[in-house]
Amino acid sequence: MSRPPSQTGEFRLRDIAVAAFGPSLLFGISQGATLPVITLTAIDRGGSVAVAAFIGALIGIASILTNIPSGMLATRIGERLSMVVAAVVSASGLILCILPISVWTLAVGVFLMGSASSVFSLARQSYLTEAVPVHMRARALSTLGGSARIGVFLGPFLAAAVMHFFGMSSAYAVALVAVVGAGVIAYGVPDLDSRASDRAASTEATTRGMLRDHRRVFLTLGTAILLLSAIRQSRQVVIPLWAAHIGLSGSAVSIIYGVAGAIDAATFCPAGKVMDRYGRKAVAIPCMALMALSFVLMPLTHGFASLVGVSLLMGFANGIGSGIVMTLGADMSPSVGRPMFLGLWREFSDVGAATGPVVLSLVTGLASLGAGIVVTGGFGVAAALAFWRWIPPRADRDEPVEVSAPPHPPGSPPP
Repeated sequence: MSRPPSQTGEFRLRDIAVAAFGPSLLFGISQGATLPVITLTAIDRGGSVAVAAFIGALIGIASILTNIPSGMLATRIGERLSMVVAAVVSASGLILCILPISVWTLAVGVFLMGSASSVFSLARQSYLTEAVPVHMRARALSTLGGSARIGVFLGPFLAAAVMHFFGMSSAYAVALVAVVGAGVIAYGVPDLDSRASDRAASTEATTRGMLRDHRRVFLTLGTAILLLSAIRQSRQVVIPLWAAHIGLSGSAVSIIYGVAGAIDAATFCPAGKVMDRYGRKAVAIPCMALMALSFVLMPLTHGFASLVGVSLLMGFANGIGSGIVMTLGADMSPSVGRPMFLGLWREFSDVGAATGPVVLSLVTGLASLGAGIVVTGGFGVAAALAFWRWIPPRADRDEPVEVSAPPHPPGSPPP
């Protein structure tokens, strides 16, 4: 196989567009096609509402459980083969979802899909981090995140068109075709021959050793990523919840959600360019500050027009942060054992994504929905402050970056 352009001469992002971003787009289409129908399928096969909600949550649960094993797999067999394995596992899960056997067969299929998504995302990020020159890293990873978002945006529409003629299970068939296409493209991606020596050394690394050697990064920027993921995941819940609270119709909610999603998907390219030119803080801090502002403003809206305005701000804020989690993870990761580091990095992101909606629910139950939204917006303020404090002035270099340790009690040994 030929070597990636970054290893042979002048690098142009468009030279690897299909190989790098095609699988991500197709995996996004697969996710977008299936996510809206998983809980409906569970109920259709005899599951209760509680069981259906649990099966819908299995995507996230599987990701949390498999992030670290995903890093170990990519370390041992390489990123390209890991992506192929992910496609095979996801296709197997989709076939189980298509078969009308039982609700628990569906659950196994959904779990396999979530596990495969974790493997694929980590391997794709690790591959691009190595293949792309450092001065274009943020653009590449932002485009990677943007291509996945576009896929998630397109997936429901493709599935809806097919379901109109062939029923609900055909949504999984759309996803299956997309996943097989992603696997075929990934199989043809060039291997990174320069990684051979690093991979041999990486097999000696352990999860405990990685946590020990990079504990300062995980305790500082890892916490910031957790906070960012908490508010990001909550944004998907607060728009429909508040819209229902102020009495908007379902069609109005769909329009608002769709417009916000379109703005989100349209802003990933400028975000990467800004990060590469001005540094990571130039995007991370405004992203979180604007996201927090949109949460604070949302309880002040009382109609369609005002909620559209706040939702557009929320979509823009999230969009300009496209790729920030992957870019910071790539910046902080060591060249030896990079996939294992990124697996741990993804744990902070996934735990944050699980935490945000839970906090929103708890505060809403104890006080009110408006209070819950404002308190959840506090995650954005905390994340902005954490990024301001702990992103190094020049994090975008191809070496692991050590950040300042958090304060510790006087007289105690430093961490």
